[in-house]
Amino acid sequence: MKKFIHLISIWLATLVLMSSALASIPMDTSIAPMLQKVLPAIVNIKAQIKVTDYAVLREMEKQREKSGENSPPTDKVMSVASGVLVNADKGYILTNAHVINDAQTITVTLGDGRHYAAKAIGIDKPSDIALIQIKAKNLTAIPIADSNKLKVGDVVAAIGNPFGLSQTVTAGIVSALGRTTLGIENYENFIQTDAPINPGNSGGALVNMQGELVGLNTAILAPNRGSIGIGFAIPSNMAKSIMDQLIQYGDVQRGVLGIVTQDLTPDLADAFHTTATQGAAITMLQPDSPAEQAGLHINDIITGVNGSDIKNASDVINTVGFLRVNSKVTLNIIRDNKPLTVTASLLDPKKRAESIQLRDPFLYGIELKNYKEVSPLHGNVQGILVLGIDPESNAWQADLRPGDVIISANQEKVATIDQLKAVAAKAEHTLLLNVLRGAGAIFLVINHDL
Repeated sequence: MKKFIHLISIWLATLVLMSSALASIPMDTSIAPMLQKVLPAIVNIKAQIKVTDYAVLREMEKQREKSGENSPPTDKVMSVASGVLVNADKGYILTNAHVINDAQTITVTLGDGRHYAAKAIGIDKPSDIALIQIKAKNLTAIPIADSNKLKVGDVVAAIGNPFGLSQTVTAGIVSALGRTTLGIENYENFIQTDAPINPGNSGGALVNMQGELVGLNTAILAPNRGSIGIGFAIPSNMAKSIMDQLIQYGDVQRGVLGIVTQDLTPDLADAFHTTATQGAAITMLQPDSPAEQAGLHINDIITGVNGSDIKNASDVINTVGFLRVNSKVTLNIIRDNKPLTVTASLLDPKKRAESIQLRDPFLYGIELKNYKEVSPLHGNVQGILVLGIDPESNAWQADLRPGDVIISANQEKVATIDQLKAVAAKAEHTLLLNVLRGAGAIFLVINHDL
């Protein structure tokens, strides 16, 4: 009897939880009319991908052996996922970059069963957004909403092809907004939803109750590859920003501001003697960067970028990270508890590197440290230790490596970084280095014309 009562208690508790969850969705109306307009815009995507990673190929071979499969080895896999038609006239379809990355062929199946070969317009791996195109008539596109208007608790529907089951709809609410630092993508500002999402939903639509696209379903928290009610979608505003660049340029060229920031915590705000309650404190400025040239300082607190409020460091990354090279950026900052406005022009990171390398062709890309040691092999050593080196640098091409100790340059003894820089500044086409390496020593010639 006690066991029976216990089971009844569990059943009643489950009913309470279910009724609580269902209460979040208005039950006096059906979302079927909205879905009739939206479903034709959700497509199935099959991408044939050539696998080049040996470790992945070996794992595929192990899985075939384990299952007893006798088919010949293959280096091709089929990615099955979802996409969203966002422009009926042009046939543009948004999906995830990981769905079609390295794809040799892409096939799109519409809700009415029509099949089309698609071409990739552009892929942006850091944001995991891709744009493909099909040539077809009588297409239906979904309108794109302003995802900044989303609120926690809003009812949403996730539409896609989980496990290849075409045009499957699940519903739930927005569980959280602005999810970052999950380690899923380089740029993260996820919408979290409890609408069940499973493998195959990637690239599918997260829609509001007006039938507008608010997000692109991208990832799930799934210990056993199944939905546990925690899904993540890329906000539609972020997806549209990337899409516009892919349409216009075919790629995304991000500009560099040249700062490192961290969240403004209450403790930091007290230490900075500021009344600001949110923002991002600048902890580092890259030399010769737009930030340095614009007059930004370490300890400045960024509170706004291009009119958008900045709550934390991730907001800075996501706002600046979607601005193209040469874009102007206006930053609202607090310095010494006083508000200031600073304008900078984002720089192409490659051009910045080239500019620095032209000014310092011999020592560009080398991380150095003054070094002293009493060695049984080399005696009393005073020189410059190479800590790190850029593989694209002239020094790397000359075979300079981390761990080397520079003791002379152009036949002059150098004991400090400043002395080395002074010799390098006078050099014209070559810099002759004498370095200690292990138990021996060698000469290296850095040529900036390489």
